[in-house]
Amino acid sequence: MKLKIGQTIRVGFAFLSICAFWQMYNGIVPLILKNTFNMNETITGVIMAADNVLALFLLPLFGGISDKCKSKMGRRKPFILFGTIAAIGLMLLLPLVDNSYFDNPSLGKEILFVAILGALLVAMGTYRSPAVALMPDVTPKPLRSQGNAIINLMGAIGGVLYLGISTVLYNSKRVAGLEHVDYFLLFAIVAGIMLVGMLIVMITVNEVKLSNEVKELEKEHPEWDLTVDDGSGNAKLPPEVKKSLAFVLISVALWFIAYNALETWFTTFASVKWDMALGDANLFLTIATVGAIVCYIPSGIIAGKIGRKKTILIGVALMTICFVTAFIFTLSFSGEFQMAEKIFFYVLLALIGAGWGFINVNSLPMVIEMCKGSDVGKFTGYYYTFSMAAQIVTPIICGALLRYVSYDVFFPYAFVFMGLAFVTMLFVKHGDSKNIEVKKGLEAFEDMD
Repeated sequence: MKLKIGQTIRVGFAFLSICAFWQMYNGIVPLILKNTFNMNETITGVIMAADNVLALFLLPLFGGISDKCKSKMGRRKPFILFGTIAAIGLMLLLPLVDNSYFDNPSLGKEILFVAILGALLVAMGTYRSPAVALMPDVTPKPLRSQGNAIINLMGAIGGVLYLGISTVLYNSKRVAGLEHVDYFLLFAIVAGIMLVGMLIVMITVNEVKLSNEVKELEKEHPEWDLTVDDGSGNAKLPPEVKKSLAFVLISVALWFIAYNALETWFTTFASVKWDMALGDANLFLTIATVGAIVCYIPSGIIAGKIGRKKTILIGVALMTICFVTAFIFTLSFSGEFQMAEKIFFYVLLALIGAGWGFINVNSLPMVIEMCKGSDVGKFTGYYYTFSMAAQIVTPIICGALLRYVSYDVFFPYAFVFMGLAFVTMLFVKHGDSKNIEVKKGLEAFEDMD
């Protein structure tokens, strides 16, 4: 058994388009709210947090609905098709309303802009879980870590693609002196990326055929199924599997609480503690992201050899050690960063990113390993519910600690929650798939069909 890497890449175009959108949304919408509509940071923050709040309800809801979909094109593709089309239509309205408001401000246009934002977030929420669930639908359980590695890599490519385009089109030389920046071209290009990604999935991925092949393979390997019949013909998780699922989901929340604190507050922490410029601080975060991307594929291969749980524990332990090391460094260091300190922290952030890659690639496959194929969308929604909930609470909790206690608690906050995640993962007894021989190393990626 080996992963069909070409097929997985084609499936991953849906996630590529989603990540390109969110990279743009998180980068551009706050600027529009502040510069065009003159909203303060508090209101802007509330609006920008709305996507995570909506995700708590929309992702498990539409993941579960897609599980029950009986369309001729498959369970997931209708949501990818109509969700993408709706999102493209709504997002192209945003720069038009933005430009119109700048030319002739009115309360009605401001309300319209926020209403379109809300509708856009709902549209995106309708197909994220189905898009992510498509990979496990068409990938045998033992190969889902490798498949998820490719999906994460495709998502990273989507984000980098947007960043490259926006850097070229909207660099400081092009926007210097402009009273108002027209972002329509950027929105249109990202809409084009989303359209192309959707068409690749719709045209080149035969969901029904591929998912039926996986179902037939699962029938040949009943040991993969961790559910039991409750007597009424319905699949039910045994108590010990439910316990493992609960601990995995708690672990997901804990490590997202830790890592999202780094993503949200590191630039502020670096500015306050080290008087570091925004660009320098962002470079550290970029290195962490690169560290994760580099480890996506290796982490899937390693999980195929030693198991997902052990791979995740290695990542959690590595990140915990790095956070502790960073805390010790901040206590002992004062003054301006020299080259030696920069190199040390570059390595530290790269290792943190590597640990995150080990975790991120294998955690979703562990969750969906515990469900039947008919519930993949619902369980994908569970995963995102816990990860999104963490990303809602951690900016608030960590921000309050930094403000009312001390900025010295920044790294302890991260390593405490990451350490707790290590403890909760020790109680997970299910979610690995090692019951059959799986091709290891690069052989698992050799099929390009």
